[in-house]
Amino acid sequence: MKRTFLKITTATFIGVIAGAFTVLSFTNKQDQVIVSSAETVLEAPATISPVAFTNRQIDNDCDAYADLTPASEKGVETVVHITTEFIREEITYDPFLQLFYGEDAYKTRKRHGMASGSGVIVSPEGYIVTNNHVVQDAHKITISLDGNKYNGELVGTDPSTDLAVIKINKSNLKYLEFADSDDLRLGEWVLAIGNPLNLQTTITAGIVSAKNRNIDLLAGNYNPEEGVFPVESFIQTDAAVNSGNSGGALVNQQGELVGINTAIASGNGFYTGYSFAIPSNIVKKVTYDLIQHGEVKRVQLGVNIMQNNREVAKSNQLATEKGVVITAIVNGGNAASADVKTKDVILSVGNKSIASINELQAEIAVHQPGDQINLGIMRGQELKNVSILLK
Repeated sequence: MKRTFLKITTATFIGVIAGAFTVLSFTNKQDQVIVSSAETVLEAPATISPVAFTNRQIDNDCDAYADLTPASEKGVETVVHITTEFIREEITYDPFLQLFYGEDAYKTRKRHGMASGSGVIVSPEGYIVTNNHVVQDAHKITISLDGNKYNGELVGTDPSTDLAVIKINKSNLKYLEFADSDDLRLGEWVLAIGNPLNLQTTITAGIVSAKNRNIDLLAGNYNPEEGVFPVESFIQTDAAVNSGNSGGALVNQQGELVGINTAIASGNGFYTGYSFAIPSNIVKKVTYDLIQHGEVKRVQLGVNIMQNNREVAKSNQLATEKGVVITAIVNGGNAASADVKTKDVILSVGNKSIASINELQAEIAVHQPGDQINLGIMRGQELKNVSILLK
């Protein structure tokens, strides 16, 4: 009996020892597997280096973003602050003057005021382009540049495009070169540089949201007797622009002038998301004319036009819904002596496709008297090229 109990006890003891050894062995193997696995995970990217990998990602991302600092630094050296003093006559009506005193109820009074805006130096000789509405009716123009003030001389204005040129008596100035605004692409980064809300030399950034916008800003200027034919083909951006930015620069990433900031879409007078600039191709032509001639040498096709669309094409049995439709030929106009007819659809001017009236007006606006242009038109089912001499 004792011998049997001893055997059982001994066997049990050996079993416990063996079981404990097995558990410990299994646990150690599991620990080794986990540690080995962890070391493998850690060692694999160690050959790349987590820090170096992160840096490469940041560098690649940075390469994808536009560096706007050179354009900013160049732009702020060439954008000026303009302040004006003006006197405007106002006619007031007071019926009591006539009723009680027998005087004329209409009285003319002069209102003194001040305004401010921005301008862009476009030549080393001191010529500055700005908006017409910035200097309109001004009897004194003051230009602030590099902490100094200069008297500005009005060279000329163009109400058709809301542009004006002024000059200061200073030479060897830094200036912005004109870019080709036709090369602007939707989504391209641009800078708006000006003096909003009297905060001098302010830079905001945005992208080109749209091109060839007509917002009916200048429609009220229409005056054929004075030769005022409004041209609107604005660049739309989401760069923040406010009162005081008018006449300032819209600059591309290369630090070139692509437009003159002119207006905002707003219900409260402050920036709410969209701003509009006059394209540099129009600005360049108007600026050159005002400097050389004191007025803009403007040309006309000599046709009446309307925007083409599905309804117009259907009602006039046109072969395309695109372009601009000629509705009449003006007697004595440039088109009268060319092979142009009513119901012709203008699809291009030179190498530029025309999709809207705004684009057509903007393209014609950059030409000078004596230029010859080629119109791509569709007449019936036939595509034709027509040459017109602009006089």
